Parts: sequence; structure tokens; C-alpha cells
Amino acid sequence: MDYVLTFLTTLIQVYSYALIIYILMSWFPNARETRFGQLLAAICEPYLEPFRRVIPPLGIIDISPIIAFIVLEFATRGLYALFDILKAQF
Repeated sequence: MDYVLTFLTTLIQVYSYALIIYILMSWFPNARETRFGQLLAAICEPYLEPFRRVIPPLGIIDISPIIAFIVLEFATRGLYALFDILKAQF
């Protein structure tokens, strides 16, 4: 059971790193047009798009990735809480 929790939290952490790299790539011209940038876009955009639809940018600053990171953090904490509850039952 602990292996599943470790795997899922590691997966969320790796995805968070991918999001950070993808967001930082926007600071560099043509970085998102590279193969690596396109790969990250294919992975990250489906997750970021719902947040961008709900949260409009503030001028030139897009705060939707911040909310996306907060949701990932809540998901991680929720996993820990869920596994604690499951451990208590068994």
C-alpha cells in the first residue's frame, strides 16, 4: 500500500517539475517550439487549460499555473489522508 502512495506522490512531483519547466520556457524565445517544448506542451496544456478558462490573466501575468500547483498540492495531501484512512481500517 505504501508503494502505491509513494508512486502516486512521486508522479505528482515529477509532473510539478514538468509544469515548472514548461512555465519557465515561456521566458525564452522559441523554447516552446522545440521538440522538448512541444512534448511538455502536450503533457502540461491539458491540465493548465481548464484553469486558464476560469482564471483570466492579470495584465501580462497568468496566475492560473499558481492555482494549478495549489490543486496538485491538495491532491497530494488528499492522497496522504486517504491512505491514512485506509491504513486505519486494515
